[in-house]
Amino acid sequence: MQKKIIFHIDVNSAFLSWEAVYRLRHLGAELDLREIPSAIGGDIEKRHGIILAKSIPAKKYQIKTGESVPEALKKCPHLYLTPPNYNLYERCSNAFLDILRRFTPDVEPFSIDEAYMDMTGTEKLWGPPKEAADLVRNTIREELGFTVNVGVSENKLLAKMASDFQKPDRTHTLFPSEIAEKMWPLPVTDLFFVGHATAIKLSAMGIRTIGGLAQTDPSFLKARMKKHGEIIWAFANGLDFSVVEAQPAPNKGYGNSTTIAFDVKDHKTAKLVLLALTETVAARLRQNHVKAEVISIGIKTSEFHHTSHQRILSSPTNITKEIHQTCCQLFDELWDGSPIRHLGVHTSRIVPETSPRQIRLFDETDYEKLEDMDRAVDRIRDRFGIDSVKRAVFQKSPIDHMSGGISREKRTVNYSQLDIR
Repeated sequence: MQKKIIFHIDVNSAFLSWEAVYRLRHLGAELDLREIPSAIGGDIEKRHGIILAKSIPAKKYQIKTGESVPEALKKCPHLYLTPPNYNLYERCSNAFLDILRRFTPDVEPFSIDEAYMDMTGTEKLWGPPKEAADLVRNTIREELGFTVNVGVSENKLLAKMASDFQKPDRTHTLFPSEIAEKMWPLPVTDLFFVGHATAIKLSAMGIRTIGGLAQTDPSFLKARMKKHGEIIWAFANGLDFSVVEAQPAPNKGYGNSTTIAFDVKDHKTAKLVLLALTETVAARLRQNHVKAEVISIGIKTSEFHHTSHQRILSSPTNITKEIHQTCCQLFDELWDGSPIRHLGVHTSRIVPETSPRQIRLFDETDYEKLEDMDRAVDRIRDRFGIDSVKRAVFQKSPIDHMSGGISREKRTVNYSQLDIR
């Protein structure tokens, strides 16, 4: 049986690298953001004020992804901050994936800046694994201007671990024969699937390295950590049987959420936010020709306390009005009056849109009419933009009529208002 060859490609400081290359190539900038302490940061006034990406020089000041902008500026007062531009990131990600698909059709995007490649059987085309990985890496740098790390192994787990070794712009191998030397000495927190809470539990057992975890009796781990203990023991020993999936699996759920720029303290405003979120969720359901049987909402208060509530519908739906009505009922049952910072709408138990509706004797709702109206609105928005049709309740509201996900202010940047050096 032919040995599997899997690559994991990881863009180095993706958002910041993409921003730097765009400025250098298209805006005439002379300063490379990758060479100074810099970061991509959210808008503090809109309560998205966190560090999304940082340069390698910024790491010297202990700047961390996910920390607040004020915290980062305390560590490095001269940190160069620039706002996010997700339209740019999506274009860069697509260009990055297009290059990978030149080498193999078996490419699985893992995130906007990561992907797996199944390179099994391509040696006669591209050479030995490390040589092929270097070719991929150099092609991306030369054509797109940013750098990547490539991890090479026999499975996805080890390839991902390898790509996290020394950065930037490197190729690393981590074959099973190299695990003891390259992976086992690493702290257990470096292992995929080991988060902060798991690391604390392992430390209490005296397990601080990946090697220590690998050499622990799996039955001991299972007794204390159940199934999770078995999984991380297998990972520590380099065991992973998942395959590279070029075609994504069907969604098991659709959802959207938003952090609101002000504390919401009344039902009317909260339900308007829920309507805006429902607009985007229901449109995605219809776009993918599916319906949902379970609707849930989530509330995060200004004190960061999170609660959620869900309901199973009598019939699956993708109708905006029907989903919103359910969300409002759930909200009335869940909310305790605390100021709201964040709201979310989620759907699950997804079924084909051809699934029949259970007719109720005294229900006079014309569901077919509502479905036709939603489809008409979808077609207009697809052709003329999402703002071409807007519900009247949003006309004088500060709430974006299609909220959630990546907010508009993060989708593009007015570079004329920035200091481009």
